Order: sequence, then structure tokens, then C-alpha cells
Amino acid sequence: MRLARATKPARPLRLARPMRLATLARGALTAALALVAVTAVPAPAEAAFEPPLPALNITDTYVTGISSGGFMASQLQIANSATFKGAAVFAAGPYYCGQGSILHGLAECTGLASTDPAGIVATARRWSEQGKIDPVANLAGKPVYTYHGTKDPLVSERVSDEGVEVHRQLGARIAYHDTDPAGHGWPRPDGALPCGTTFYPFLIDCGNDPQGELLTHWLGSVRPPAAAQTGTLSGHDQDRYTPGGWAQFYSLGSKSFLYTPDSCAAGKPCKLVVALHGCLSDNKFVGDRFARESYLNEYADTNDLVVLYPQTDISVARGNPQGCWDWWGYTGSDYAQKSAPQMRMIMNEVRALGGAR
Repeated sequence: MRLARATKPARPLRLARPMRLATLARGALTAALALVAVTAVPAPAEAAFEPPLPALNITDTYVTGISSGGFMASQLQIANSATFKGAAVFAAGPYYCGQGSILHGLAECTGLASTDPAGIVATARRWSEQGKIDPVANLAGKPVYTYHGTKDPLVSERVSDEGVEVHRQLGARIAYHDTDPAGHGWPRPDGALPCGTTFYPFLIDCGNDPQGELLTHWLGSVRPPAAAQTGTLSGHDQDRYTPGGWAQFYSLGSKSFLYTPDSCAAGKPCKLVVALHGCLSDNKFVGDRFARESYLNEYADTNDLVVLYPQTDISVARGNPQGCWDWWGYTGSDYAQKSAPQMRMIMNEVRALGGAR
């Protein structure tokens, strides 16, 4: 890991590798066909069987995510900066990168073209003045950790660099790990797949410990992780926290996961980490694997952390057949503002746990 430099030498414009372009083009075509073929008519919500989230003694709240979850982590950190004390972004790019257009997202947010960090920062400042996001002054000095693999075929190094630059211009304290030959995935010790892999379930092993790195950047120091998880992983209703009461309408799952160490369940003051999966990684695709195998839980047990794992769901009506978090605007033009339905759901869950006022 290294601390990000204040400036980084400019790189010439690079065309995406054919695999990246083909993969993304197929995804865009699937989404477009789904929009034509399916009418977005709300169906009756299914009865909720999962319990509500418990009220806990939460002192501070942080957010992390991979891929579309990494984009959403930046959106939450910047739009709700009064709540989130720090962020960690894996295999993703700048805040408001998609700018309301899937075509824009496929070009500028993957590496086919450059984004405009200064323009994004100007937009954030304007929205802050208009009250659409929290004051950007809150971001000064807050820790932001970014991870990007040199073998990521979906998000280019330049896009990751530009995400770092947006946070830097907003005053964040940056740590940037960008030297591993990692594919597009969530790296952890003893991950399921080799480091350079980009494949389901997107849990890779690069021989190091980014979870320990991000927590150290956030908190200053951490105790070593537990050898085995000793807390409780539980499922909780998401419908009750979603605007309108029906999570699937906004391409959200009906259930989230919560990892709670025994000490936190007993009322000890604890910090909350919101951890966001990527595309093709919600519980319909991988069950509870991301929630169980993120390697955040092992640190949670020894460092008094509660980990919330919100879930998306596929929605062909929304043009989201891979269950991605909304980083381009499929739920509405306000997707990167506090009024966005997916961010409102997550913030409602954070409030229920005691992580926001």
C-alpha cells in the first residue's frame, strides 16, 4: 500500500481491451432489450419474513464497496458526509461517474474515455450549496482508501485514479493500493480465486490483507483479526426501510445481512461498517458468501465493529439484469444525491442500527 501522491503523471488515452468492451456492450444490450420487453408495472410486495434491524450502540459509521458497490460507497460518502467518517473503494471510479446515462457510464467509467474530476467536484459543490448533498466541507481530512488491480479488465487504472482525484480535491486523506496484479474482484486473505481472476464469486486472493489496510487507514490501528468468526450473521427485512415499502421496485433485495459480534449485541459501543457487494454478487447470485467471506467479520470480532451488508436484486424492468447498485441513474436522475431511493434505504438501515441521527 502507498499513500496517493498529490499529483500523478498524465497518461495517454488508452482504448479498452476488447474483452472489456465486448463484455460491457453485451451488458448494455441486455439491459436495453429488457427495458423494451418488460413493462415496469409494480407487483404486490411479498410478505416480509425477516426481522427488523436491532438498535445498537453505534459510535461512528464507515462505508466500503466493490465494483458497483464501490461507486455506491463514494456516493454515500460524498452525499451523506455528515454520517460517514470514511470510505474504502474497490475496483470503481469517481463519484457521479455515470451522470445519468448508461452509455456515458460505459465510456467514461470504464476507461474508453476520461472523466472530468474538476467538473465532478464542481457539481458536488453546487449540490452541496443547494442542499442536495451534505456540505462538502465535511469531507476535509476524512480517510478514503482505494484499491485497484493492474489486471482489472472492467475498470481501467485511469478511472480509478480519477476517483482518487475527486476525493483528493474534496480534501480527503488518501491511501491508494494500486500495485497488485488483481482482476475485478474483492481481494482478501485465502480468497476463493487467484489474484488475477475476474469471475464469480469475485472473491480473490492476492497474498495480502486489504481489509486490515483499510481499517488501519480509517481507525489508526486495529487488533489482529479473529482466527474464526465468533459473532452472528443474521438476515433482516429491507422492504421496511425502502421508500414505498417495496425494495424490489428499486432493484433492491428483500433481505440484508448483519454481522454482530457478541460484545456489540450486548450493548458495548461499536463502530458500523456498511459493506456493499458488486454486480452479480447479491444473495440471489452468491447467497451470503460476500457477507460471510468479506474478511471484515474477522476484524469485527476483535475490534468492536458491526458490519451491515445491504443487498440489491436484479430488475429487468430497470435495465439492471446483473443486480448492480445504481451508479448511472436507473432509479432516477437524483441517484447520486441524498434523495436517491437506494441511498435512502441504506441510510434508513443505518439510522435503525443507531449509526446516524
